[in-house]
Amino acid sequence: MRRLALLALSALLAAGCATAPKHSPYYADDGPPQSVPGGLDKVPEAVPREEEPNRFANRPYTVLGRSYVPVLDREPFRERGIASWYGRKFQGQKTASGEAYDMFKMTAAHKTLPIPSYARVTNLANGKSVVVRINDRGPFHSERIIDLSYAAADRIGIAAKGSGMVELERVFGPSAAAAAVPLASPAAIASAPAAPAPVPATIATPMVEAEPAGLGGPQPVGATFWIQLGAFSSAQAAESFRDRAERELDWMHEPIRVVAVGALQRVRLGPYRTRTEAEAIAERARQSLGVAPAIVDR
Repeated sequence: MRRLALLALSALLAAGCATAPKHSPYYADDGPPQSVPGGLDKVPEAVPREEEPNRFANRPYTVLGRSYVPVLDREPFRERGIASWYGRKFQGQKTASGEAYDMFKMTAAHKTLPIPSYARVTNLANGKSVVVRINDRGPFHSERIIDLSYAAADRIGIAAKGSGMVELERVFGPSAAAAAVPLASPAAIASAPAAPAPVPATIATPMVEAEPAGLGGPQPVGATFWIQLGAFSSAQAAESFRDRAERELDWMHEPIRVVAVGALQRVRLGPYRTRTEAEAIAERARQSLGVAPAIVDR
């Protein structure tokens, strides 16, 4: 979302939100497009319809030490709070749904609404509203409830300010209005098989083995799970991959470490207290990087 929203937190998500510098209404390193295409005011609102829930983006996940459990029903939902938006920094990047972010479409990021789902967002200052399709996770800022695309923010009049107080109301396609039924059980989503992802030839097959004591500095008490993004025979290749990971996992607000274990240089995230937490982050990393991380239980 974004951004996982993607956060400034220099991090998303498909996708997170960032904390704007005091001199700017926009996210750090983000902002409006260099040029606005003609007809932006005529871009149609999202049209609610029945869609299959995304197999991966509706799993419980943890960002910045806080856990979120996506909604798995078709119940009415309404909330008020601050909406923000994300722009050119995230253009073309993967959202939590796996789709490319397009700031000129009517989309948005939300922490827990199903992906995909739909919501009407109304600017409480001027009464303007727009229907958006939720396809990303975020914003991971405690005061904000939704991150809009640039087009949606422009439509309701908050693009210039960067944020605004809104009311969000979930809306449904015609066939969902008559009955509130579960989208999918948490067990079904958690057990869905991961889609195969290409692994770069330079990355050796990840291996599960014990970590040396004191790895990477202080660790949370009881933390036993690591996410291994890749393993390399050369330190230079590992550092290069870590640099790439830091760029593409900009929603990840924690260090990415290179650790020498045996003859290999391993690129890792963590540690995490539970396998569930590690798996949620690993899945988001897989979507962003296009590699298949391994969960290492020491």
